[in-house]
Amino acid sequence: MSNVNGLTNILVVGIGGQGVMTASEVLSMAAIKLGMDVKKTEVAGMAQRGGVVTSHVRFGPKVLSPAIPKGEADLIVGFEPAEAMRWCDHLKDGGIAMVNRFRIKPPVVNVGLFDYPEDPIQSIRDQGVEVYDFDAGALAQEFGEMRLVNTIMMGAISDHLPFEAEVLKDIIVERFRQKKPELADLNDRAFEAGRMAAAQSAKKAAE
Repeated sequence: MSNVNGLTNILVVGIGGQGVMTASEVLSMAAIKLGMDVKKTEVAGMAQRGGVVTSHVRFGPKVLSPAIPKGEADLIVGFEPAEAMRWCDHLKDGGIAMVNRFRIKPPVVNVGLFDYPEDPIQSIRDQGVEVYDFDAGALAQEFGEMRLVNTIMMGAISDHLPFEAEVLKDIIVERFRQKKPELADLNDRAFEAGRMAAAQSAKKAAE
């Protein structure tokens, strides 16, 4: 999964507090570990809880700019479905949207400035985009920790990256092993749950 220049472009979008910036950091660390040139940037919104957050991650032989041009993203990681819909025009032809179905309405909706779309995931599909969707929030609740949405989403995209899934999982698990070792095994299992959820969604899409 990469563009003709050998770059992989990943757009991570969601709401503040969901772990968008952590996800982009983990992706960057995995690419750096493999000797790739990496650039990432937060390009829109506010990182504080409740505001919309968008991060571009680009890696490959040589990255000249951190911003992904419209129409060149290989993958959108949508922590929130309406945000995934809002950015799907950045996907290249044949790009994939991996979307968490768990909805969080941002403040601009709650105060009446914007209407939340009726069915954002179907709206993405209507644009001809290949969408893999599942409820990462529900999976995190099953593990008893909503902050695992981040790890679940990383597991979900891990088989759509230009390197082995174990590279990304090892980065995540090791981070916890160093800081909170009691959570290392939980994140390992959450990662695999995300992989399984994405595989099931892909199978359903192919039927």
